[in-house]
Amino acid sequence: MNPASIAEIASAFPWFFPLCAFAVGACVGSFLNVVIYRVPKEESIVSPGSHCACGQPIKWHDNIPILSWLALRGRARCCGRAFSIRYPFVELLTALLFTACWLQFTPLVAVCGWILLGSLVAATFIDLDHMIIPDVFTLGLAVVGVILSLCIPALHGQPGDYFVVASLRAGVASVQGVLIGSGLVLWIALLAEAVLKKEAMGFGDVKFVGAIGAFCGWQGAVFAVFGGALVGTVWFAIAWTWQKVSGKASPVAPPSETPEGEPTALAFGAHVPFGPMLAIAGGLYFLFFRAPVAAWFADVSVLF
Repeated sequence: MNPASIAEIASAFPWFFPLCAFAVGACVGSFLNVVIYRVPKEESIVSPGSHCACGQPIKWHDNIPILSWLALRGRARCCGRAFSIRYPFVELLTALLFTACWLQFTPLVAVCGWILLGSLVAATFIDLDHMIIPDVFTLGLAVVGVILSLCIPALHGQPGDYFVVASLRAGVASVQGVLIGSGLVLWIALLAEAVLKKEAMGFGDVKFVGAIGAFCGWQGAVFAVFGGALVGTVWFAIAWTWQKVSGKASPVAPPSETPEGEPTALAFGAHVPFGPMLAIAGGLYFLFFRAPVAAWFADVSVLF
């Protein structure tokens, strides 16, 4: 299919490609549910196929993203076990992110965005469950980001009149994002550790910001760090206030643990996962805040 045909379809049926992006996102979200469950356990994400907790394979018509969960009312057909609402939530979230990405960017950049956003979703829920971010979503994602930047310079807004020049500029922007992003978080972690006399941030977060920077450049990495801190502060404040007022843990509170790794109630000084906050801020930057943040940094640079 040539670009002219794609343009004709998009003009005649403006809903068609966004609908396709939504469907692809829902299917990827279904796969991400498998990744979120199996990768931390170091299990294969390919074999065996999807199966119920009772051991029975899930048939294809019971494995349609979002729709099957609704049709089965959240219960397995084979044994009646309840399926977590997280499964359709991850599918719907990924579908909406993919659709937003398609509507914002050219097709090639949108596909790059799908890789980033899908990885952010998986890393978020793995970190919430296990307080770890596997290297595939940090080091691996950073390498993929640099390679994609070299192949698709538009990912970093580089014009394509001279591909080699644009490719090198985009590659440099990507590497800068990795180094500046990870370096910034590393220094923050070291300084915080020196002041607090205890570990303040995991090394997985350092690598994770570098991976975000590979796709978003150094401005996006910086935004992810400080935007993530803001998201985390608001999230913590809401959950902590709920806990104090109601006497019960907030249903949306981040998991928390003692410095020794034991689960504990949400409180000041407890360890909470920072990866989800970084992922939210990084996703927001990629989808919506790239232009205004770049303009802000340009204005600030004039002052110096």
